[in-house]
Amino acid sequence: MEKFEKLQGIAAPMPLVNIDTDMIIPKVFLKSIQRTGFGVNLFDEMRYNRDGSEIDDFVLNKPQYRDAEILVAGDNFGCGSSREHAPWAIADFGIKCVISTSFADIFFNNCFKNGILPIVLPQEQVDVLMADAEKGANARMTIDLEAQEITTSDGQVITFDVDAFKKHCLLEGLDDIGLTMEKVGSIDTFEEQAAQARPWV
Repeated sequence: MEKFEKLQGIAAPMPLVNIDTDMIIPKVFLKSIQRTGFGVNLFDEMRYNRDGSEIDDFVLNKPQYRDAEILVAGDNFGCGSSREHAPWAIADFGIKCVISTSFADIFFNNCFKNGILPIVLPQEQVDVLMADAEKGANARMTIDLEAQEITTSDGQVITFDVDAFKKHCLLEGLDDIGLTMEKVGSIDTFEEQAAQARPWV
């Protein structure tokens, strides 16, 4: 998993509340267990008309937000079914950080396991970031995970909380497999000792 340390990028404003995982990636696209290839269908029903053409006024279709790496969203982001394809689609599109007042628990935890930083802030601070995001591509935010700070395009600093263990995993680029591989030496030693103690197993 790619390390998350400091991100400076375009933030897209999406003030909708209760964006569920089926809105993030509709169930019709859940045909693969590979983590890639879902970005093109992120928010599919909001991004495209039935004939496949783009809906011009959807935020991620606007020229200034096509390369957004930060999403400032409304309350209760990622609710609905627990599909891990939702963070896969977000990451595959190129979004590395989602900011909201609240997230569904399963989606929230899945984000960390897929290299995405979900940040929970009070409504008044989300409003500040939403307004900053609405300035377009020239207004770039900076997310500093080590310092736990968000800096707006005009230099305003907002601090955020993050679980220490989850922070460590993002900073080091460790998913569940990576965490296991950190202990491979101890695992090998245990296996050798177990084989000697119980050679019949």
